[in-house]
Amino acid sequence: MIRARGLTVRYPGAPRAVLDGVDLEVRPGEHVLLLGGSGGGKSTLLRVLAGVVPRVVDADVSGAVEVAGVHLPAEQVPPSTGYLTQDPADQLVLPTVRDEVAFGLENRAVPAAQIPPRVEAALRAVGAAHLVDRRTAELSGGEGQRVGLAATLVTAPDVLLLDEPTALLDPAAARGVAAAVAAARTPYRASVLVEHRLDELGVLPGRTVVLDAGGRVAADGPTAGVLVEQASHLAGLGLALPLRAELRAAGVGSLDELAGRDVRRTAVAAPLGAPAAHVVLRARDLRVRRDGRDVLHGVDLDVRAGRVTAVVGPNGSGKSTLLLALAGLLPAAGGVRGGTVGSVFQRPEHQLLARTVRDEVAWGPRRARRTDVDALVAAALGRYALDGLADHDPFRLSGGQQRRLSLAASAVCGHDVLLADEPTFGQDRRTSLACGDALRALADEGRGVVVVTHDLRLVAELADDVVVLRAGHVAGRGATDDVLADVRLLGATGLVLPPVVAAAVATGRPVRAVLGALRSAVRTATGAEASRRPEGRRAVLAGAVGGTPSRHPAGAP
Repeated sequence: MIRARGLTVRYPGAPRAVLDGVDLEVRPGEHVLLLGGSGGGKSTLLRVLAGVVPRVVDADVSGAVEVAGVHLPAEQVPPSTGYLTQDPADQLVLPTVRDEVAFGLENRAVPAAQIPPRVEAALRAVGAAHLVDRRTAELSGGEGQRVGLAATLVTAPDVLLLDEPTALLDPAAARGVAAAVAAARTPYRASVLVEHRLDELGVLPGRTVVLDAGGRVAADGPTAGVLVEQASHLAGLGLALPLRAELRAAGVGSLDELAGRDVRRTAVAAPLGAPAAHVVLRARDLRVRRDGRDVLHGVDLDVRAGRVTAVVGPNGSGKSTLLLALAGLLPAAGGVRGGTVGSVFQRPEHQLLARTVRDEVAWGPRRARRTDVDALVAAALGRYALDGLADHDPFRLSGGQQRRLSLAASAVCGHDVLLADEPTFGQDRRTSLACGDALRALADEGRGVVVVTHDLRLVAELADDVVVLRAGHVAGRGATDDVLADVRLLGATGLVLPPVVAAAVATGRPVRAVLGALRSAVRTATGAEASRRPEGRRAVLAGAVGGTPSRHPAGAP
């Protein structure tokens, strides 16, 4: 159903191809997990298979591609193909959820009487039945992701192309969506799934294909064999792995074994922040009403210098709304007082302004008339692994690279508080660690950092404090280890710990120290192998220098 031979893709102005001679064949009934580093060509491959590249996004494409009997590129996308983009907002085009999910059926001239039950069944399958009468503009990122998936599945396509369908979902919702995707697989369909959250999904496709940093196929085989037998190699590429594979890459049998060692020696891999200091941002009785609905109800929050606060909770619980209100970007009742605030939006392209990565990072310091702009920019580009992309158009970066750029551009301004919404969305394990380390460094410099995330491993490795939201209310708060060990609170809010975090909690040791020990062990075990690779650590971290263009291929405005 899918056949690619010698597929090579180069975007205009890129120094090299993002995909280089890719051969791939997926037969009916085969379901493929596509892995690779941030910016390594995964989204580009899906876009080629979906007919988006080069028909919509300009690129030089060579090689042969056939999907569902249609040779690409073609004037029309194969009608039997379903494609979910990395950012669900890109494909939500109708005013209501009901209309959005029905749209594909209407285009296929499905009898009108059959459409409502199919719409309801598709929404129910992804846990979004309660959203059927909502306006798409009101949806949170995770809610939009579930609606987009329902709209993709409702037509029962023969070929299913899914680009990180769980990236914006809370852990429980991610498992539900993974189950819905698995249920959609049949002996007559083929699917390709791009995903980073392997440890949380439970059900993975039977075959795995890995792309290296150069856009070449580095591994292809049964998923169990690739993930476990090649664990060290994959960890060296910077990929997230399920717990069993990560332990194998680290050369240990269990986290208990690691916890039995002197974890104080390895805790430096994720250093504890500065002692609790003065409050740099304070919110009291914060209330927000949007589109006729109460979204936040009397939220109190203190952000302290030198500490990282994680805000977690189910999709639609008000996390992103809270950040917007704290930043003064959303009308709110109640009070917010404190120092200067910088924000990193859930969709980073909404805050990109310049025509090069270097100028984007320099924008804030130049407006502040800083005299050390060049030094600040150089340091930020290095910290966020963007120095190899300094002269590139921000709108032609991959989604993960754009997210690192938005972090760098905000952090370099020196605000008292940094608010980051899903900072590791679209990142592989290595770039997630780089982002987490950079945020930790900002806190250690004395800033207050607030992170909204569904990545509970990031929370465990980074945060000093956790605030749990549910339906716009604060359901709980406390020190990170206390919250992660609070079974009743987690159960009441539908939060499910990833296996690696649950195992770390079960050791009874400080969770950050245990996970730091695991990180150190993986780095030690794979470091020699990684250093022997031609691309080196920086190239893997930075991803494809050409990048995978964002949703705005025409360049900066």
